[in-house]
Amino acid sequence: MPINTDSFKAYDIRGKVPDELDEDLAYRIGRAYVDMFNPKRVVVGRDIRLSGPEITRGLIRGLNHGGCHVLDIGICGTEEVYFATSHGGLDGGIMVTASHNPPDYNGMKFVREKAIPVSGDSGLREMEAMVKGGDFKPREHYGEVEKAEVTPAYIEHLLAYVEYEKLKPLKIACNPGNGCAGPILKLLEEHLPFELFYVHDEPDGTFPNGVPNPLLPENRETSSSFIRETGADLGIAWDGDFDRCFFFDENGDFIEGYYIVGILAQEILKCHPGQKIIHDPRLIWNTIEIVEKGGGEPVQCKTGHAFIKERMRKEDAVYGGEMSAHHYFRSFSYCDSGMIPWLLLAKHLSEENRSFSALVQEMQQRYPVSGEINREVMDKKGTISRIENEYKEKALSIDYIDGLSMSFHAWRFNLRKSNTEPLLRLNIESRGDQKLLKEKTREILDFIESG
Repeated sequence: MPINTDSFKAYDIRGKVPDELDEDLAYRIGRAYVDMFNPKRVVVGRDIRLSGPEITRGLIRGLNHGGCHVLDIGICGTEEVYFATSHGGLDGGIMVTASHNPPDYNGMKFVREKAIPVSGDSGLREMEAMVKGGDFKPREHYGEVEKAEVTPAYIEHLLAYVEYEKLKPLKIACNPGNGCAGPILKLLEEHLPFELFYVHDEPDGTFPNGVPNPLLPENRETSSSFIRETGADLGIAWDGDFDRCFFFDENGDFIEGYYIVGILAQEILKCHPGQKIIHDPRLIWNTIEIVEKGGGEPVQCKTGHAFIKERMRKEDAVYGGEMSAHHYFRSFSYCDSGMIPWLLLAKHLSEENRSFSALVQEMQQRYPVSGEINREVMDKKGTISRIENEYKEKALSIDYIDGLSMSFHAWRFNLRKSNTEPLLRLNIESRGDQKLLKEKTREILDFIESG
């Protein structure tokens, strides 16, 4: 019977349990990981999904049968696996998670030594072939598994990003979405002057309040109303494995991740002047202005964690940010974190004499944005080509780093294809002209929708 490997995606593994991912497939994945990278010691963690124990059990058995020693850190966030891998000098790490997918899904994220990511271009495709073939290398001995504890060292690392005496007693509304973030927040709270308020903070793999994906507008109202109810200075929501965090101002308004990249770049450049900052191509003008004003060097890179992390290592960049709420830090093994950003943002707000909304409003007025707009299109390539031909005579610059980006005197846009769905993703920004932004957004959407 052929092995179903539909769960193998571009950057990780994600699939419905048990149809696309089960304990037996997890075993094969563990064997393939060992054959591919020949690790001696690997850390394994999992999120709070109900299928986590069985998938993890199969994975660890496969790793052990391949001769690999496993450090099992139990329920955790993805970044704790990254931290454990790098901090412990291990040969690799695997996180069992499906992040913000529905409860009946699960998956895996892989790193090698130093928390270097494994994706389709760096071993995942070869692993898929091994899983299908099932012809694994014979091993003379089995590895063992031991329970390990990384949380105290991880908390200590996070606290190093802020200085207690410089922090104000901010009120912060927290919505972990019944994912894994709640316990970590409570450990951090013991060491900080902030007053944290919680909603949906108990980890629950049934996700009784909906799948934790704050990027969806329909999932934001709980956080918004909770902020207003508590009178918080800011609000934060996390996805299930908390490698992303999302911000709301004191009025409960959602803040686009684009502007958060600018704030974090500004904060980091205070301590690391002259350093390189990596950003994605979807929205760029605000980030470039802030980085250059702060004495840094902005570097544009294709969207996606594998591309950003690779470019950060190549450039030795101090920080990388995507508008999709992935934030990467050199001091965190060039990995993304959902905890470091909010600590840095709280530090920034402690030093400012303005509210969060006032701080963001200044950027929003200088560079208003459309927000990412998705449209279902069957002929994605043809539609992009048609739009490029329409605008190329007037464009000041065109680049193809990630889809099509075209810049004009007072506005620009990025149009890119989804890798997994028949969707085109559009982002537009202008130089302080809200009316022009709306006109151009409608104009390009008309081109897309006219087919």
